[in-house]
Amino acid sequence: MTFPEPPFLPADHDDEQQRALAAPLLARFAARLADAVPVDALWVHGSLACGDYRHGRSDLDLVAVLPAAPGGPVRERLAALHRELGAREPGAAKLHCSYLPRQELGDPAAAHFTFAQGEPMERPVTVIARRELLDAGTVLAGERPDALLPPVSDAALHAHLRADLRDYWYPVTARPEPWRRDIWVDFGPVTAVRATVALREGRLITKREAIARLPALDAPPGLAEDIAARRYGVPPVLTPEERAQRAEQARLFTRLLIERALG
Repeated sequence: MTFPEPPFLPADHDDEQQRALAAPLLARFAARLADAVPVDALWVHGSLACGDYRHGRSDLDLVAVLPAAPGGPVRERLAALHRELGAREPGAAKLHCSYLPRQELGDPAAAHFTFAQGEPMERPVTVIARRELLDAGTVLAGERPDALLPPVSDAALHAHLRADLRDYWYPVTARPEPWRRDIWVDFGPVTAVRATVALREGRLITKREAIARLPALDAPPGLAEDIAARRYGVPPVLTPEERAQRAEQARLFTRLLIERALG
C-alpha cells in the first residue's frame, strides 16, 4: 500500500546528498580500522544503507567481521580508534560499530564487542540488523553480507519483532517518566509502526515512511509533525505542560499500536 506523504515531511528527500556527507568519515574509519586490526568485511546498515539517512542526526550503523573474537588488547585499540575519531570529528560520535567474529556469523543472539554512544559494550547483531544487511547493506570493505550471513526468514524476523514489542517496548509504555524525553517520543511510535508493517507486509520500512503513516493510524494531533520537525527541521519549543501532554499522548498511542500489532 502506498501512502501519500503529508505536508509536514520535506518534499526533497536528498538521500544521495545526505549519504555523500557521511562518505569521507566512513572512508577514514575504514582505513584506520584496517590499520588497527585484520578485517574480513565492513558493512553499513540502518538508515544510511536503507534510506532516510539525515547527516548529523542519524546514527552511522556499521558491522565489522573479524577473523576472531577481539581480546582485551584488540578491544582497547578499537575503543581508542573510536574515541580518537570522536574527538577529532563531531560526526564520529554517531558512528557505531559491532565487531562480529567470523565463527559467530550464524548466531543472532550472541553478544559482540560494540562501540556505540561513546562507550564500549556487548550487544548482538540482531535479526533486524542482519535482515537490513542482507536486503540493502552497503559494503565498505571485503565480502558482501549475503556471502557470509545466513538468510533471515520471515518467521525469524516476525518472532524477533514480536518479542521486542512484547518484552521491551510494551513494559516501557507502562512507565510515564521516560516519555518526557524526546528520544522516546520519537522512537516509540515510529518503532511500533515499523514493526507493524514488517509483521503485516514482510518488509522493513524507513522512519520516513513510518512517520508518514502516523496520521492514518489516528496518531494524536500534532505528534507526527513534532517527530518530523526534530528529524527534518527545527524542533519545537514546548512548555512543561505541553511536554507532559505530548509525553502521555506518545506513550498511550505507542501502547495502542503495540496491542494492535500483537493482536
